[in-house]
Amino acid sequence: MYNDKNKQKICPENINISRNSIRININCVEPNATIGEIKSMFHKSHPQWYPARQSIRLDPKGKSLKDEDVLQHLPVGTTATFYFRDLGAQISWVTVFLTEYTGPLVIYLMFYFRVPFIYAPKYDFTTSKHWVVHLACMCHSFHYVKRLLETLFVHRFSHGTMPLRNIFKNCTYYWGFAAWMAYYINHPLYTPPIYGEQQIRLALIIFLFCQIGNFSIHVALRNLRPPGSKTRKIPYPTKNPFTWIFLLVSCPNYTYELGSWLGFTLMTQCLPVAFFTLVGFIQMTVWAKGKHRSYLKEFRDYPPLRSPILPFIL
Repeated sequence: MYNDKNKQKICPENINISRNSIRININCVEPNATIGEIKSMFHKSHPQWYPARQSIRLDPKGKSLKDEDVLQHLPVGTTATFYFRDLGAQISWVTVFLTEYTGPLVIYLMFYFRVPFIYAPKYDFTTSKHWVVHLACMCHSFHYVKRLLETLFVHRFSHGTMPLRNIFKNCTYYWGFAAWMAYYINHPLYTPPIYGEQQIRLALIIFLFCQIGNFSIHVALRNLRPPGSKTRKIPYPTKNPFTWIFLLVSCPNYTYELGSWLGFTLMTQCLPVAFFTLVGFIQMTVWAKGKHRSYLKEFRDYPPLRSPILPFIL
């Protein structure tokens, strides 16, 4: 039963530990306590499980409750039974993003400057004779410097952490593809695109247009969420023309990201870049569909004409 006194603790006798989860009968917590407060209380009695690695659910196979959920607003009786799952060691999103984006920036430059042990010794610290190679390096570096600055000054994360194992998976993906692309683009035997300057200039326009668009969307999304808040709102176009794509797409940041890499593929005419673009498109489509479904579920008045990532198509 809920206790009328303000007891900020979880009764030890109501904690049952099993192989895969911990069931918690909470009868020593105020009805207006939040899940975040319950996590903090649980952490005090079990220091090895800090709040970020806790998942508290109403059902063992259900979704994790949000930190801001209030106990008395949940579908529970006077005695609430929750299920706990350890999410494993956690790491901040900022740390993961800074690590996974710094890697490609540094790795690509190592191939661009042809440091020893990458190509034949006679090519050590030489430069390519093709101007598109230098342009590609500037575009690639610009992209990841932009991502690093956005991580530090633009993005507001709804979740502070992610599982520690993700940093190894993410870095393998970004660092590995950066090395693969850079090896061929900066290779001494690299040949420029078949249609020459016209193809390169068109690709550069596409790349820069989509980079500006991607940044504009990130700023618009930032402005939807006040500092320190987890509030979710429907994103709408602003006075910035690059945000008008919100009329047709739920996740235009992914649309512009795809466009940037299509431009880079056209610029370099390099197969590893095309493969990276394809893999990225598949992953971003999965994320966009998930976010689109979330919008539809959360907001009854969500604009019906929007597609997840490609207008009228996907």
